[in-house]
Amino acid sequence: MNPLSKLWARWGNSVRELLKFAIVGGMGVGVNMLTVVVAHNVGFHAFGVEDYDPFIPLPGTDRALRFYIVYAGIAFLVANLFNFVWNRYWTFRHQGSRAPFGKEFLPFLVVGGAAQLVGFLILYLLRNPTSPFYLSHEFFTDAGAWWTKRLYWAQLIQIILVMPINFVANKLWTFRAVRRRHAASTTVGGPGGS
Repeated sequence: MNPLSKLWARWGNSVRELLKFAIVGGMGVGVNMLTVVVAHNVGFHAFGVEDYDPFIPLPGTDRALRFYIVYAGIAFLVANLFNFVWNRYWTFRHQGSRAPFGKEFLPFLVVGGAAQLVGFLILYLLRNPTSPFYLSHEFFTDAGAWWTKRLYWAQLIQIILVMPINFVANKLWTFRAVRRRHAASTTVGGPGGS
């Protein structure tokens, strides 16, 4: 076997999984962005709030949890469920026998939630006018055409930056360790086991 074939034999499955994960992630980005757009427009039209308006003021400070974080949180939950289902049944379908839906979804949600906390920090840095990472270029606006909205660009940037965290953690924990633990429990202590 030539060295390239050996390398592909060893890493080919991971490369295929990464490509599938990226495809699912791309679809998930679309779901996430669409959810942010809908939440933003519903929030504006139904409640008359802008995305940078305070949702919950933080007592004793001039800071607040802002609506854009709420929109990002809603979008995370919707996209996380979408991505989980596709990754469970397509990307990682060959990584051992599946554990029950809830036993795999909870770790997927925890991993995604941890990554989303990093994403919230990135959003804050991209949206806060006092941050050195603020999207301040003339191209980015808080009004105007949808393709120039600072909210949408910040959301897209944070999604891209946290995707590697999601892939590695979900591959190693959610779809490998959880399934191995489930397989071990069904053969050792489960029905028909000793």
